[in-house]
Amino acid sequence: QVQLVESGGGLVQPGGSLKLSCAASGRIFSIGDMRWHRQPPGKERELVAVITRDGGTRYEDSVKGRFTISRDNAKNTVTLQMDSVKTDDTAVYYCKLDIRRYASDNHFNYYWGQGTQVTVSS
Repeated sequence: QVQLVESGGGLVQPGGSLKLSCAASGRIFSIGDMRWHRQPPGKERELVAVITRDGGTRYEDSVKGRFTISRDNAKNTVTLQMDSVKTDDTAVYYCKLDIRRYASDNHFNYYWGQGTQVTVSS
């Protein structure tokens, strides 16, 4: 059993900051890529940021220079630091992790967090 628990969402004013966290627990051998996705109201879910196990990062164009993804491999956590937020950042944010549960597994399986609401409004 693997569980992903997200935290840190809420209401923030435009130009403000918010930090999201996602912690994985349970039977975990290793974690590969860690991602943050978001789903704005009435729109499809989209990829926001990715961080590889070695720390390489990629960002969706609209968040480059404003959001920072990071990870702690010892604690199986990924965070998303959101700065200079805009009203367009309003969405439910989901973490998605590639997890190998056992050393004998030859592939990763995807696991999703439950989602956390971020609302940017004055």
